Amino acid sequence: MLDLILPLECGGCGAPSTRWCAACGRELAVVADQPHVANPRIDPQVPVFALGRYAGARRRAILALKEHGRGDLVGPLARVLAVGVHRLLSWGIIETPLTIVPAPTRRSAARRRGGDPVTRLARAAVAGHPDITVAAALRMKPLARDSVGLGVGARERNIAGRVVLCGRRVTQSAPEALLVDDIVTTGATARESVRILHATGIRVAAVLTIAVA
Repeated sequence: MLDLILPLECGGCGAPSTRWCAACGRELAVVADQPHVANPRIDPQVPVFALGRYAGARRRAILALKEHGRGDLVGPLARVLAVGVHRLLSWGIIETPLTIVPAPTRRSAARRRGGDPVTRLARAAVAGHPDITVAAALRMKPLARDSVGLGVGARERNIAGRVVLCGRRVTQSAPEALLVDDIVTTGATARESVRILHATGIRVAAVLTIAVA
């Protein structure tokens, strides 16, 4: 009866009677040499790593989480992010103690989505790790537009000067930070975020994203 009212379907492919199917799990899995280096058109001035292309099950799962309230997809996406963080640690790209800073979002978008999904993913990915904390230290000023559909120059103008510190600051007890986002497109948000964090004396070691567009 519940399936008739709220039908179960895979967040990656729409297959019935499951929230996340095995085929989509395999598509989202992190292979041995991932995350790969990404080269966004706007250079954030730190290395950028992505766990896959913004396509297929990865794209549909991110959209379902952000735009359709599929909170049940935090689990599979966070597991992928956790592997990415572990790989960067094992490769020596980042070190502990570490602060993960989610990329900023607009407050209106966060309210519409019942909270910031990137922050939820980051917290789930490193839950229980004694030397990694998550600090939602950045936000967008209200005048920032939704960047969907904007070109490179328009995205850069839209973001410039509109990323600010907020809430819990990154503390000097973990002076190295990893900026985390769900998607990197032009790199405009990453660059402005890195600039703001560097201005506070925090070294941003890298950017890690679930997908690159």
